[in-house]
Amino acid sequence: MVTVISLGGSIVAPEGADAKFLRDFAELVRGLLEEDKERRFIFVVGGGGPARAWQNAYREVCKGAISNEEADWIGIMATRLNAQLVKAVMAEWCFQEVVTDPTIAQPISGRVLVAAGWKPGFSSDNDAVLLAGRFNAKTVINLSNIEKVYTSDPKIDPHARPLDRISWDDFRAMVGDTWVPGTNVPFDPVASRHAQELGLKVICAAGKNLENLKNIIRGGDFIGTTIG
Repeated sequence: MVTVISLGGSIVAPEGADAKFLRDFAELVRGLLEEDKERRFIFVVGGGGPARAWQNAYREVCKGAISNEEADWIGIMATRLNAQLVKAVMAEWCFQEVVTDPTIAQPISGRVLVAAGWKPGFSSDNDAVLLAGRFNAKTVINLSNIEKVYTSDPKIDPHARPLDRISWDDFRAMVGDTWVPGTNVPFDPVASRHAQELGLKVICAAGKNLENLKNIIRGGDFIGTTIG
């Protein structure tokens, strides 16, 4: 059984790397792998604070002459730095190099596979969807700094409501179809389209709540939003 987790950069490296989270996360992974000897994990790591900081610097310096492709490459390199750190933390279970092209990922030789951003045009969420399709996973767990998907941005709309479940059609109507580097949405619009086409389910949940993550993986009750 392969569990695919889109591990948001906002929890791995909100500003700099979060060593406490990584230590606790590794202990959770250890326990789950010992509990089920057939379980395999794929972690697709986002860019987080470093991606935003470097992209913002690029925008500030170049102002009107901004290239979305260049901004995307900056974010992709941040995902690769974060992913290399996660791979190092998972060294006893992860025997392969960080995957940077999900379309040619090799079978998992250990118990964990770590992936990063691939190419401009979408976020690491889309890489998670592609890997789920490649390894026949039915669900992607999307961990970020939000607990649930809301009907609108709660920072702007005081009437925004948290959702336990939403269809792909309704979710895509909220987030649109276009990816802009640095955009802060619950799940990348391009990834959402691909997930719907593959018939995947995506569970969005707060990444720092590791007990809740354990419940999701075990198939128990959890706090979060199911898309699909």
